[in-house]
Amino acid sequence: MASIRLSVPKTAMKGEIIELKALIQHPMESGYRRGSRGEQIPRNIITRFECVYDDEVVFSADFHPAIAADPFLTFYTRAVRSGTLAFRWTDQHGEMWSDTASLTVT
Repeated sequence: MASIRLSVPKTAMKGEIIELKALIQHPMESGYRRGSRGEQIPRNIITRFECVYDDEVVFSADFHPAIAADPFLTFYTRAVRSGTLAFRWTDQHGEMWSDTASLTVT
């Protein structure tokens, strides 16, 4: 199970560059470590993250085993119109999660 904490401004001026932050709470186990009894700890990572602003992908990232647990992302986009920002992420097993935030552009 993964969850996300978002930092998205509630309002912005038209044309303003806004900062978006996402903290994905996930253990991100690489599959290379061993447990206390020498057993291999199975790989468990998020493989894809994307942010969609009114049906347009404004940021995406593919993750690999070297990504740290609880990845923290900061990225920017231009506020062009009021709408919804959808944040989606997928793990290696194809399970998907999402969250949304509203942005009002004045």
